[in-house]
Amino acid sequence: MNLEILGKKLGMSQVYDEDNNLVPVTIIEAGPCPVLQIKSVEKEGYSSVQIGYNPNGKSPNKVNRCQSGHSAKSKTDSQQVSQEFRLSGNHEYKLGSVLTVEDFKDIKSVDVVSKTKGKGFQGVVKRWNFAGGPASHGSMFHRRGGSYGLCQWPGRVFKNKKMPGHMGNVSRTTQNLAVVKILPEKNLVLVKGSVPGHKGSVLTLRVAKKSQPAN
Repeated sequence: MNLEILGKKLGMSQVYDEDNNLVPVTIIEAGPCPVLQIKSVEKEGYSSVQIGYNPNGKSPNKVNRCQSGHSAKSKTDSQQVSQEFRLSGNHEYKLGSVLTVEDFKDIKSVDVVSKTKGKGFQGVVKRWNFAGGPASHGSMFHRRGGSYGLCQWPGRVFKNKKMPGHMGNVSRTTQNLAVVKILPEKNLVLVKGSVPGHKGSVLTLRVAKKSQPAN
């Protein structure tokens, strides 16, 4: 089953299950997401559905003619974020229809695709958990990464060498998160555990791929 929806991370909380066990959950505000475009194999070369989402709950203040024209084809308001997902086989999606959390009412587990928190430029101790050198007694080697060029031979830095650089703000997928509760009247989904990203970050909620039966 190909089903995805865009949402926003509101934060974490905790609930009690049927056995009175405390369960940590992430609260996700998902949808509503109107269908902006349906692509077919005959026209575009592949089958997919493009959906939109307004994280702030309202349309953007300024849109160009391309954006307004694109949303006009589906008879929907302009969207701040748009994303498409592939389809396989027949589907029942229609242009202008709206995807909500109610479409996940029979789903037991989901995958969450989101971006991690950005850490900026970091050294090897924070970025790669290097131990570093002695902290005292005249040491000149505290938080450095050591020799990168390996002396005279080979005299170059190997590919994939762990070095200082940009940390975080990369896409990550958390798989097979159990759906604890769905609140359709508030467009909320409670999933078990944590997901990457800061509060307010936009993420993708989809049916867990590894929980689907093999074709």
